[in-house]
Amino acid sequence: MLYKILADVSRPIKIKIKRALVTGGAGFIGSHLCEELLSRGFKVYAIDNFATSRKSNIARLLKNKYFRFYKGSILDRTLMKRLINQCDIVYHMAAAVGVKYILDHPITSILTNLNGTEIVLELASRYKKKVIIASTSEVYGKHVCLPFRESDDRILGPTSISRWSYAEGKAIDEFITLAYANEKKLPVVIVRLFNTVGPRQTATYGMVLPRIIQQALNNKPITVYGDGEQSRAFTYVLDVVGAIVDLSLTKKAEGQVFNIGNEQDISIKEFALKIKLKTHSKSPIKYISYKKAYGKRSINFEDMQFRKPDISKIKQMINYQPKYDIDAIIDKTIDCFLNKGKK
Repeated sequence: MLYKILADVSRPIKIKIKRALVTGGAGFIGSHLCEELLSRGFKVYAIDNFATSRKSNIARLLKNKYFRFYKGSILDRTLMKRLINQCDIVYHMAAAVGVKYILDHPITSILTNLNGTEIVLELASRYKKKVIIASTSEVYGKHVCLPFRESDDRILGPTSISRWSYAEGKAIDEFITLAYANEKKLPVVIVRLFNTVGPRQTATYGMVLPRIIQQALNNKPITVYGDGEQSRAFTYVLDVVGAIVDLSLTKKAEGQVFNIGNEQDISIKEFALKIKLKTHSKSPIKYISYKKAYGKRSINFEDMQFRKPDISKIKQMINYQPKYDIDAIIDKTIDCFLNKGKK
């Protein structure tokens, strides 16, 4: 039996939790979340279909007697019914992710995100289980008033550009989640993640940090899309999963939406130059158009110029403070690539 005590803004809260289910548990963030939960004494169940994840992410965890993995889809209602029924809390991390994947698989992306979340919420409500829903900074769309606050209005592009379907789908996930909280009294917490990066993230689906690091280490041209003036606030994955678990164990966070991110933003061209210098790479930095980067898919793509979170709400709730700045994030991720290459 596990008792976790967190300092709330008003008084300590003692919550009893024994078993956690992580959907998308073999993914980049999901696998780190599984490790975080295990380190805190949870028994962890994970489900993943390996659509955008890898078994190697959880290879070490498979030897842990408190970890159980199920290969399957969150759309498999029978399997999800069994897993949710035997767990105390659900961390719903499974989703179609990555710009390239979403542009290549628009139907699958939309249906997985919407139907998967509905199944999780319906079953969690039936069995009275708490749910943590992973959302995204994408829901803010083309908002230009920085930093982004949880209560801000949203500005999205037209439905003719399928890139925005991901933002809309995750926003609908949030609407459904809050509807369950209000109508069914389901205990939920929604987390909007801002550009989470770190070890195990792959460049395959359009993630910028691993792509640029791989190019730099291989002395290939470092490609920056557009003019490179677009800015992002990158957050190290260990900061993210720690905050997710802390929020999940804080009673007063229920029924609310929280940004999880880093307030330190940087332009992509500055980001690329930092990586080039830190890797001692001979790679030239090459600016290419979105059309060249995405080919025919570029007609369905539109970039966000800025992305920076206001994290005052989560700071007040759990005393959240990112431990890793941009230099530490880059250094640790480069080390991961170098060490992997030595194995």
